[in-house]
This record gives sequence, C-alpha cells and structure tokens, in this order.
Amino acid sequence: MTTLTRTGFLIALAAFIGAGPVRAAAPPTVFAAASLKNALDDIAGRYAQDGKEAGKAAPRISYAASNTLAKQIEQGAPADLFFSADLDWMDYLARKDLIRPDTRVNLLANSIVLIAPKGAATGVTLGPDLGTALGSGRLAMGNVEAVPAGKYGKAALEKLGAWAEVKDRIAQAESVRAALLLVSRGEAPLGIVYATDAAADPNVTIVAAFPPDSHPPIVYPVAITRESTNPDAAAFLAYLRGPVAKAAFERQGFTVLNRATTAARE
Repeated sequence: MTTLTRTGFLIALAAFIGAGPVRAAAPPTVFAAASLKNALDDIAGRYAQDGKEAGKAAPRISYAASNTLAKQIEQGAPADLFFSADLDWMDYLARKDLIRPDTRVNLLANSIVLIAPKGAATGVTLGPDLGTALGSGRLAMGNVEAVPAGKYGKAALEKLGAWAEVKDRIAQAESVRAALLLVSRGEAPLGIVYATDAAADPNVTIVAAFPPDSHPPIVYPVAITRESTNPDAAAFLAYLRGPVAKAAFERQGFTVLNRATTAARE
C-alpha cells in the first residue's frame, strides 16, 4: 500500500469511526383527542410490533382535548400528526396553514350518550325533564364552548329542549375523559360522553343515546402537521388507514370512514 493510499484509508477510517453507529429515526409524535386513547394505545403497540424488523418504534402520543392540542400546535409544539375529535379544530389549523392538506383524512365517526355511575337507574328521558333526573347533582360534560364532545352535547340538549333546564347545572371538564371520570367516580350523577368512552369504562352505564340528528355529525380527521420533518409520520398515517388499525378502532366502537379530504370547511 503506497503512502498516499494508506493516508486516504486512515482518513476514511477515522471519519467512519467518528460518525458512530447509525441511529433509527425518532418515532413520530401524535397529538390525539383524549377519546382515542384506548384504540390508539393498541394501534401504536401493533405498529411497533409489525415494524420491528424495519426499525419502527411506537409513536409518542399526547392525549388531551382537541382544542387544547390545536392551540399547542399553533404555539409551536412539536407534533407530527394531529388527530382531532371534530372537524372544527382541524379546520382551525388548516386555515392557519399548520397542516398538510394533502394528508388530511376524515378517518372515524362516533356518537354521544348519556351515562350514569354503574348500578344507577336507567331510562332517563332526553328532554325538558332531564333536570329532574339530575336531582341535586350536576351534568358532567366537556367544556361546551371548546371541547368537541361538549359542543356536540350542548347542540343535542338544545335540539331536544333540555338545555334551558340544565345550562346552569353543568360540570364542565377540560376533556371528555375528564367528564367520564367524574361520573365513573360517582362525583356526578349523569354525564355526556362518546359511546366509545362509555364502553371503555366498566364503572359507568349508558342510560340514553342521543339521536344522530340532534347534533352535527361526529367526525375525527387526522393529518400530518406542516412543520413535521419525521420520515415515519407518513408511515404511521398509512398504518392508521390500514386493516390492523381498522379492526382496533372497530373493537372500541368507532365507525371507520377513511375518507381523504383536502378542503377545510368555511
């Protein structure tokens, strides 16, 4: 080996050693509506298992009310995907150019129900007499001005003629899961949550289901954020639209829509 060749070899070797081991990309960060927790925890685990040989890791998921997550993204929080419990908050980010519209999908549908602590009397009427069923207690629900489940619940109560009776007796929670917990612990005699939330908590019982035409359609859109640079964000979004995720969502009671859309509502 000539001196020049040997020198080149040593330089290349030093560069290789200095570079260190090749690291897999960090898992994507997902900001997701609180009502998705059971389904997404299951899906994230399966994603990591199915992608183990390819070096895929379970995404990091932050759960909260959709309005809270949207505001955090607006303020620069490092999210790769946003999974909202309603169209309004996805539209909010779309109008601010904070999502990639070509990745947006209306993935799921849900419904809302009236719940009570397990063992409570059933057969509550969804109408003007709802206040009587509350007794001296309060109706637990998400914040009616911001949290999607709270907005759906308020719309339904107005449509059914019950809002005027209960509007001053609402225990407004920061998320639908927080409202669920109030009823599950017996701290509220009644609450309005998604049907999927009620199914996930053995300490509550469904006492009435709200008619679908009493509130706007409950649609869950998902999209990659504008600022995401994670190469696995698209891979996880594709997995959410695949058969494994579909089965997991359906086990939790969601209806899978899987409809791509690029337009925000006016």
